Amino acid sequence: MTADPDITQTPGRRRVGLFAAVAVGVVAIDQLTKWWAVESLRDHDPVPLVGDLLSLRFVLNPGAALGTAAGYTIVLSLVAVATTIALVVLAPRLRDRWWAVGLGLFLGGAVGNLVDRVVRDPGFLRGHVVDFIDYAGLFVGNVADIALTVAAVVVVGRSWRGHRFDGTREGS
Repeated sequence: MTADPDITQTPGRRRVGLFAAVAVGVVAIDQLTKWWAVESLRDHDPVPLVGDLLSLRFVLNPGAALGTAAGYTIVLSLVAVATTIALVVLAPRLRDRWWAVGLGLFLGGAVGNLVDRVVRDPGFLRGHVVDFIDYAGLFVGNVADIALTVAAVVVVGRSWRGHRFDGTREGS
């Protein structure tokens, strides 16, 4: 049986550094692109990138995905805080490289949007999230949303293949 290169061969080696680097990278890119969107896209017409399929359009979103739950901004913020705490507590137990990447993307996406909820109008934990990537008029998102989506794919994929975040594998 060959060793899985995604799981560390040293039982004590943790993947916290990878997890943290991915999360910090996502937050940094997310916040920089949101700053750019506020400066460049606010009060402007949408900018087509790929015909009608992809464009840049500035939107302040008080809700969750697809603009849902707009009346629950504080609840969404508290869920993001709880998620952040849970992931940080879980991080020292990470031994699988792909789980570290996936959960780092998840943390980065959650924190990226939480920053908006904390610092943007109309106020603390009620702030609106900056969205600017328009997907064919279906919804408008941001880099944090992309990170959350990719995180879901990674986590589901690793789970489906039987890999656990602690480096063990189902059935072994």
